[in-house]
Amino acid sequence: MGTAFIILIVFGVFIFLSSFFTVKQQTSVIVERFGKFTSVRNSGLQLKIPIIDRIAGRVNLKIQQLDVLIETQTKDNVFIKMKVSVQFKVIQEHVYEAFYKLEYPHDQITAYVFDVVRAEVPKLILDDVFVRKDDIAIAVKRELNEAMTTYGYDIINTLVTDIDPDIQVKNAMNRINAAEREKTAAMFESEAQRIRIVAKAKAEAESKKLQGQGIADQRREIARGLVESVEVLNNVGINSQEASALIVITQHYDTLQAIGADTNSNLILLPNSPQAASDMLNSMVTSFSASNIIGEEMKRQPKKVKKTNNSDINYNPSDTSEPTETAQ
Repeated sequence: MGTAFIILIVFGVFIFLSSFFTVKQQTSVIVERFGKFTSVRNSGLQLKIPIIDRIAGRVNLKIQQLDVLIETQTKDNVFIKMKVSVQFKVIQEHVYEAFYKLEYPHDQITAYVFDVVRAEVPKLILDDVFVRKDDIAIAVKRELNEAMTTYGYDIINTLVTDIDPDIQVKNAMNRINAAEREKTAAMFESEAQRIRIVAKAKAEAESKKLQGQGIADQRREIARGLVESVEVLNNVGINSQEASALIVITQHYDTLQAIGADTNSNLILLPNSPQAASDMLNSMVTSFSASNIIGEEMKRQPKKVKKTNNSDINYNPSDTSEPTETAQ
């Protein structure tokens, strides 16, 4: 009698305790009675009829991620491996559909991802696959939403996280990119060289221009100085020929002095004897005098006659007036 009572108490406690169960946060519990759906229980302490009711399953309401690895072919016949990450969750109001209508949701999502990717990628060449990967992800999400909403699943986001072409294709792409960058670098280097050459030519031209202006100004000032020197010498009774010769001799001695002042100079000015200045002065005075005599003789020469159309033309080289004709 005592043992049976104890057994009864233990059984009663077991029945009592089995009437309560807890549900975690972001989880829903499916309760069945004799194998038939009864209710969906959410987080917290829940009560059920012992032995009659049972927990058929638990549904995770958190956002889940499924990574799908797909091998497909592009329009330009390049095989690539593409990784698509799908983020999804069960809609809390559709826990019944998610639990009873779809047994293997991961397999179903994977099948749809394969179908969409292998329909979209063959339309694109390899370069466009990298550029338009977001468009592929949007197409996958749109197709999954249309298919999985019926089963109580919401597709949060789809991401193309990796595009991996064949190793030989990657090596070829790297060589193409390297060659393209070398070509661009060569173009920039050529342009820089051209700019340097043009700038150097402009600088040289400007330098030559300024140098020419400086030489012209220097010669102009030298000429003005010579004119003033001749005028000063003429005022003291020295004629122009003697003044010019004296100026040349002075410049000769100035040059000798400048050469002697430079200790590192190896220039030799010829002639450079003590009589050189005197000889130079005499030669210049003689040449100036001879040139004056020749000029006077040319002025005293008779007028030449030039025949044109049976008429004589009196022509004097030193006469600037119009020639006159004399009839024969």
